[in-house]
Amino acid sequence: MTIPKGFIRADDVLQDRMTADEAVRLEVTHGNGKLMRGLDILGMSGPLRPITPWELEDPHGRHVINASGYAALPFGDNPPELVGFLRDMLAVGGQIAIAQQSVTTWRAALEANLVRLLSHQAPSHADSRVFFSNSGTEAVEAAIKFAVAARPKAKYLINFQRAYHGKTFMSLSLTPNPTLQGPFRNLLSSSVVTLPFGDIEALARTVKRLGPDKIVAVVLEPILGEAGVRLPPPDFLRAVHDLCRPKGVLLVVDEIQTGLGRSGHWFQSLAAGLEPDIITLAKPLGGGLVPVGATIVRNSIYRELLGDVNKLKRHSNTFGGNSIAMAVGLKSLEMLIDMDAPARSRALGERGLTRLKAVQQRFPNLLEDVRGAGTLFAMNFRPVIDPKFLPGQADFVSEVSGFLALLAFYRAGVQLNFSLNAARTMRITPAMNMPDDVFDELFDRVGRAAEQHPTSFSLVRGTGLGKLLQLAKFAFFE
Repeated sequence: MTIPKGFIRADDVLQDRMTADEAVRLEVTHGNGKLMRGLDILGMSGPLRPITPWELEDPHGRHVINASGYAALPFGDNPPELVGFLRDMLAVGGQIAIAQQSVTTWRAALEANLVRLLSHQAPSHADSRVFFSNSGTEAVEAAIKFAVAARPKAKYLINFQRAYHGKTFMSLSLTPNPTLQGPFRNLLSSSVVTLPFGDIEALARTVKRLGPDKIVAVVLEPILGEAGVRLPPPDFLRAVHDLCRPKGVLLVVDEIQTGLGRSGHWFQSLAAGLEPDIITLAKPLGGGLVPVGATIVRNSIYRELLGDVNKLKRHSNTFGGNSIAMAVGLKSLEMLIDMDAPARSRALGERGLTRLKAVQQRFPNLLEDVRGAGTLFAMNFRPVIDPKFLPGQADFVSEVSGFLALLAFYRAGVQLNFSLNAARTMRITPAMNMPDDVFDELFDRVGRAAEQHPTSFSLVRGTGLGKLLQLAKFAFFE
């Protein structure tokens, strides 16, 4: 056939023949244009090039420490050990890429290792099974299908305010964010009951009111990541376990952000006294190179969805469990174990949170609060304008505050990441293997950024009038 006009060859991208400006233009035109246009105005659109696994360079030559991996870069960008392993794996070949109807050694090994890691701490999971998918939200979708199949006479799912479980339909039903649910609300599940996070009395009343036999599962994150690293009261998770387990209500725990070392534990829920029936994993499992989702399910529950001959394909996906993803997942898990990721994350977490608290105490008119768990950190910024001066625009003020904070810290050499359920909260999620000197420099830069912007309003002044006018035009007229 005739090649379409302007068709871009893969080798052109590989050899860096596409300019940064051209990439921005194409993304604005054919991708999420509003987001990319906003980032371009801020001077943060990239493309970003790794100069080490932990440091990035933008097209203007600015070097920034990457603390914005959304907890999905356990070893930083393009970690040499993992990249080298993948190169070797592809060179050796030897197994088909998509093994829907055959065993693969890569998948078999990763299934076994995940179950062994979990059952080492929770022996009742020794015969559990694993379902692989391509993302965290898919892992949650699978978890809910397993739970519903195991309790077909029950109706309700209980979740918690400010939770984040994904943006596909069942996951979105469990993510009580009006902006994200928006126009889809009429299509979302009406069987979800949302309670205040950390309120065990509210949960107990709800279980009693609905009746345990009518409740499929309680679905929760052990730490609310997208709400800005919100930890529950110390005994909450154990109390949830003690309330639900005797009544037969299933416990589905989303460890996509906290699991595999990030929070300072292999499984944050187990460390807090809650033993899940179903657990979801994703972000660090792909090592920052490939998407991998995993749903670990008790055998008795797994059988209800996929246990009989007539149920073998009741739930499946094309690319889940593909050989490249399984190989990278297997190597990533090995690297996490070899480095003792929970211990490393705890050590960095103690140092980092101490530094953040000191910054917050020095600059309380900039930072309202700081929080942390392992290498999950959050900085909650004060509004750049008192919302009382813009009645009814509190959400807009929060969004602007978050964007201006993101820009100020980027200019200081730190790439932060947003929190989808907390617009004024920026998170710091560095690689768990970040060297000590880079980690210390990261928090030095955080401190310097705060010194340059000692109040929230100084974020406005520091942005510059020209940039502010561009942003205003973008927000209201483009």
